[in-house]
Amino acid sequence: MKPISIQLYSLREQAEGDFTGVLKQVAKIGYKGVEPAGFFGLSAGDVRNIVDDLGMVVSSSHSPWPGRNNINEVIETSKALGTDLVVCGFGPEEFADLDTIKKTADTTNFILEKVNSADLRLAVHNHHWEFCRLDGRLIYDIFMEMCPGLLCELDTYWAANFGENDPAEQVAKYKGRTVLLHIKDGPLVKDKAHTAVGSGKMDIPSVIKAADENVLEWLIVEIDSCDTDMFGAVEESFKYLVDAGLGYGN
Repeated sequence: MKPISIQLYSLREQAEGDFTGVLKQVAKIGYKGVEPAGFFGLSAGDVRNIVDDLGMVVSSSHSPWPGRNNINEVIETSKALGTDLVVCGFGPEEFADLDTIKKTADTTNFILEKVNSADLRLAVHNHHWEFCRLDGRLIYDIFMEMCPGLLCELDTYWAANFGENDPAEQVAKYKGRTVLLHIKDGPLVKDKAHTAVGSGKMDIPSVIKAADENVLEWLIVEIDSCDTDMFGAVEESFKYLVDAGLGYGN
């Protein structure tokens, strides 16, 4: 079993009003770690101190989103948070065709070199558009071939691309590079809200078991949107993973 973290983007609306309160509630549920996506007026150091005091750790970070022009900020923020796992990602327009994918890979490899030189690691978070096909191949496969040193934060729901792909198969394909798994669930229908983990159409156990236990470090719950109470869904997701023997918290 791996420790369970939460992508705090899930609770962005609640964090706008009381980020410290959100962190306290996440700790109360039992989460072992958090993955920030914004600091809501706090410094990275403040966030780390609060998280530490609550008995959690920062598993990885989506803030600030790394690019060519903010490498120093990314490095300083990651060190202040106490994590060596920096996460990057790209929009659909950056995978539009082969030439664009090459440019995106060049940018990624530039970031990777700078991050690695600071003793940090870089993982990429995918969306569903990387798991569409270009000339018969998954765009993700093309991109990852161009970035051999890049690690994976595989978002398993998006990797399914609304039922087009087997997400467990995708995890198995990249198990040697997958240090983080984004665990989310839902109806596998485009533009439909997600659900608490364990209550949708994803085969969560098979997805997690497809990873390499010697490489995988964290399971990270993410719920982009939800038709029910978000805190309730966040708690239900944690409880499902623990009760199913798939992950553990504090």
